[in-house]
Amino acid sequence: MAVNLAHDKRNRKTRTGSVSAMRILVVDDEVELADAVARGLRREGYAVDIANGGVEALEKAALVPYDLVCLDLTMPDMDGLDVCRQLRDDPPEGEPPRVLMLTARDSVDDRIDGLDHGADDYLVKPFALGELTARVRSLLRRDAAKSGSVLAVGDIELDDTKHRARRGQRDLELTAKEFALLRYFMTHVDDVLSQEHLLEHVWDEHADPFTNTVRVTVGTLRRKLSSDDEAQLIETVIGKGYRLMDPDAPDDDAQGND
Repeated sequence: MAVNLAHDKRNRKTRTGSVSAMRILVVDDEVELADAVARGLRREGYAVDIANGGVEALEKAALVPYDLVCLDLTMPDMDGLDVCRQLRDDPPEGEPPRVLMLTARDSVDDRIDGLDHGADDYLVKPFALGELTARVRSLLRRDAAKSGSVLAVGDIELDDTKHRARRGQRDLELTAKEFALLRYFMTHVDDVLSQEHLLEHVWDEHADPFTNTVRVTVGTLRRKLSSDDEAQLIETVIGKGYRLMDPDAPDDDAQGND
């Protein structure tokens, strides 16, 4: 096994809601390694899918707008550099995903080649899972021009590094999925996010699209955010989805509270 899971288990603190709300694809032909990396990232609350080859990775990326791809370079069916280039040159929709290359190729020329092909970061095997998750957090913090780890909307504050959320002076006791959902809302303030969009970015491929899991999770998050006379910031835009409101922004849409 090329990832130091034992080291990570000794040093990983127990957390409540230790996540970023993002969809990740792990690509590696070593099935056990891909499964171990995916399990570690899921413990951090990320929505993670797995592809065991380059062709499968491109097929999945054509269907899902991944936020980040953890990509092995050496695979029997397709070189990781070619996968990276296609993800960059022909993204399925919108911006291409960030790419973190995970590989045993450790020469300076190999790292330069990977970065020149469009990778955002490069991690050499074997690696500790803690370092991987730190690099993932760093890459995903670039979303929505957020360079820091602390996000704030009104009196809600979320610290992605310390894995802590507060409203005013009150700590928010959130599940991993609720924390993930809140972070996604906070990096897309005032954007109307449909249930389908949230399902794609906060849940993984095993989520059942025919259940009401998004509506239920939004509802429980909304209740935890609002206590006593606190204003409710997550609103339902009728017929469209949900959005986290900036208290200082004007509101022109008809709202509901489903």
